[in-house]
Amino acid sequence: MAMAAKSLAPVLILTVLCCYAFLTPSHAASDDFPQCLSASIPCQLVYAQSSPSFTSVLLSSIRNARFSTPATVRPLWVITPTNASHVQAAVFCGRRHGVRLRVRSGGHDYEGLSYSSKRPEVFAVVDLSSLRGVRIDARNSTAWVDSGATLGELYYAVAQASNNQLAFPAGLCPTIGVGGHLSGGGFGTLLRKYGLAADNVLDALLVDARGRLLDRDAMGPDVFWAIRGGGGESFGVVLSWQVRLVPVPPTVTAFRIPVAADEGAVDAVTRWQEVAPALPDDLFIRVLLQNQTATFEALYLGACDALLPVMRCRFRELGTRMNRTHCQEMTWIQSVPYFYPSSGGGGTVEDILNRTTAAGTYTKMTSDYVRRAIRRDAWESIFAGWLARPDAGIMILDPYGAAIGGVPEAATPFPHRAGVLYNIQYVNVWFAGGDGGGAAQMKWVSDLYAFMEPYVSSSPREAYFNYRDLDLGENVVVGNVSSYEAGKVWGEKYFRDNYKRLALAKNDIDPDDFFRNEQSIPPLRPSK
Repeated sequence: MAMAAKSLAPVLILTVLCCYAFLTPSHAASDDFPQCLSASIPCQLVYAQSSPSFTSVLLSSIRNARFSTPATVRPLWVITPTNASHVQAAVFCGRRHGVRLRVRSGGHDYEGLSYSSKRPEVFAVVDLSSLRGVRIDARNSTAWVDSGATLGELYYAVAQASNNQLAFPAGLCPTIGVGGHLSGGGFGTLLRKYGLAADNVLDALLVDARGRLLDRDAMGPDVFWAIRGGGGESFGVVLSWQVRLVPVPPTVTAFRIPVAADEGAVDAVTRWQEVAPALPDDLFIRVLLQNQTATFEALYLGACDALLPVMRCRFRELGTRMNRTHCQEMTWIQSVPYFYPSSGGGGTVEDILNRTTAAGTYTKMTSDYVRRAIRRDAWESIFAGWLARPDAGIMILDPYGAAIGGVPEAATPFPHRAGVLYNIQYVNVWFAGGDGGGAAQMKWVSDLYAFMEPYVSSSPREAYFNYRDLDLGENVVVGNVSSYEAGKVWGEKYFRDNYKRLALAKNDIDPDDFFRNEQSIPPLRPSK
């Protein structure tokens, strides 16, 4: 049950003074920030840069080693709240002493903006990993989940509480934090049946820039709309979410079929573009392109005997290659480790509770949307050229259509709905840092992105906010507030016409732009 919205005093009951240590920041006003925190937050929950545990706490949820180098602009403090009052105190003290806050739930931000800055500034990270409760109401098919929980923890709790009868439609990676994922949209294998994670949010609890604890009614319809796809970190600190759970059958079927270039991969991918978005909503088939091979991964909400005729009738290029040996029948919760890349498809259900990821992995990603099928000759060039390079990465194609396309474009900030065939994610990964490390891999991503321009959406060239890319543009701060006009460069790519409404909602709840990063929503005052 949601907590009643209330304007709690930002600094609450005086606790034992914290024995803190910290580096002196360049901004003199921030000297008093730790002392302000100590009035309401136990000292063991606040880590200054000089603390022996600071580095381990900061690195605990950094998923991309590009943002853990000596050149990275780090926070001066990491705060690990265990209740709402700690977050309220952090906001109050930050406002009072000129310390901005960045909010981290799982640390999967593709540009590291939840825990680092691209330019020197005085800031602290509010790390929500200790706020990770999941409360299931199986009878009413709902749940309250804290932002610091991972998707794996949410999925596991839902399956356990419902005897595998319920699920939640969200991403494939179980280590992703709920807070960032839901607030940016969130999609996975159930997107064609049940839409986005954000489409299934019923309520939320938010601490705003004034330190108020607000539920859906108290924050108002515009802000509640904004945090479901527009990035919650622009509007405050979302502590928890009430979500709608969805029914799944006792048996689902998964398959993974690789098709090499010399086995007809180009024809199969060319055909997939038209077939996958038009398949029954029970069937999700995505494609991973790597090493001149197209690997088709699928989840069907039903048994293999029902799947095979659909494949042979609707997608012959793949269906004629299939028989029962390709099918793996399982429960929905067992499909989660099947699709998780780090498990290699062979993990156990309990593995999805592991919050850690491989250390030392450097990555660069960006995204596109496709509204018209790409010609076969373009795919030939991609397979023969881009995927054949020694520094090549991966292209991941996720089909849309069905439920995700049936939601109006303005219903949430996520606008990529009717008419979208699929999303493309460009990914490159490497394991060596240092000077020049990753230059070739990052160039592969940027050069392929440039090559794809004639084949993808345009005016604007759309991108997915949860696949954040600062190469699309960054905020320009004018008069201590992010510029709305400058933000259009990247904002309209992520949000199309919804960008303006997001900026108006930002002005309603955070007109001073306290919650700010390089791609946060700027405030826009309504015209008179």
